[in-house]
Parts: sequence; C-alpha cells; structure tokens
Amino acid sequence: MSVIVILIGASLLVALFFLGAFIWSIRSGQYEDDYTPSIRMLFENNSTENKSNSQIKTNVDGTGKV
Repeated sequence: MSVIVILIGASLLVALFFLGAFIWSIRSGQYEDDYTPSIRMLFENNSTENKSNSQIKTNVDGTGKV
C-alpha cells in the first residue's frame, strides 16, 4: 500500500513539472505563431536564387558561351 502512495506522489511531481513547463512555454511565446511554420516551405528562398542568377550572369559573356 505504501508503494501506491509513493507512485501517486511521484506522478503528481512529474505532472506539476510538465504543467510548469507548459505555462513557461506559453508565457515565453512558444505558441504565438502557429500558421507560418506550416506554410514556410511554400515561400521562395530568394537568397539562394539571387546567388545562382548572379553567378550565371558573371560567367556568361555577350556571346552566350560559358
């Protein structure tokens, strides 16, 4: 019977720890933007596109030869 009391006490401590972690994450703004991460892969990455275009323009002269 004493094992049940110990297990209930330990489970309450673990539950309180996770409740505290959840409240901390809410207050620190972890769940502020839940829309952008789901569509982030649909946005173009302009930094890599601009680098590749600038390399092509510098490697090709007026005749079209590389």
